[in-house]
Amino acid sequence: MISIDNVSKHYGSFQVLTDCTTQVKKGEVIVVCGPSGSGKSTLIKCVNGLEPFQSGNIIVDGISVGDPKTNLSKLRSRVGMVFQHFELFPHMSITDNLSIAQEKVLGRNRDEARAKGLKLLERVGLKAHADKFPGQLSGGQQQRVAIARALCMDPICMLFDEPTSALDPEMINEVLDVMVELAQEGMTMMCVTHEMGFARKVANRVIFMDKGQIVEDDSKDAFFGAPRSERARQFLAKILQH
Repeated sequence: MISIDNVSKHYGSFQVLTDCTTQVKKGEVIVVCGPSGSGKSTLIKCVNGLEPFQSGNIIVDGISVGDPKTNLSKLRSRVGMVFQHFELFPHMSITDNLSIAQEKVLGRNRDEARAKGLKLLERVGLKAHADKFPGQLSGGQQQRVAIARALCMDPICMLFDEPTSALDPEMINEVLDVMVELAQEGMTMMCVTHEMGFARKVANRVIFMDKGQIVEDDSKDAFFGAPRSERARQFLAKILQH
């Protein structure tokens, strides 16, 4: 579903990604973790072309992301993205937030888009809030709306960029529960997160990054049981001690 081959990226003289290579099969859940500034978010944003890269190849469902001829808007309409901050339109109701891209990008009529939005709102447990505005919801509720919005586009895969890091601790589980359900239903997912409990529960593989490189790419059991690199051992010791 997603092939990342020797991808490198730099801002001027600063190297952000160096020769990153990995594959994500259909239905796999990949957790990307590592210290701040390791390139995790940049890597995931390269997958749907939100960040350009200077060398290497990324293929998503047979489409080359780096090819200048590729219609990136069309590709992004098929690749769901959930950001750290919810990025909902504050002046629109929740229903309109869920409908607008369906109408503008997929060409669905208003009734069809609203019906799809309400169905997915119910799925994330928020149907009662359909007529509210984002500012009337908690952070966890807004993030669940953001997930529902991405699902409205019938994505072939989902990218999550630290979806719980802006939330209060009590709200994290309500978002992770929705993500766990998606994973169990077979959605292909790449998720940048520090939620190691989530990784242990649903990840097929864990990618550990440091200084713009993929240091480890292994099954979750191997990663948590016996990480190969000293850097990953240090990271896990710090993140798992609480």
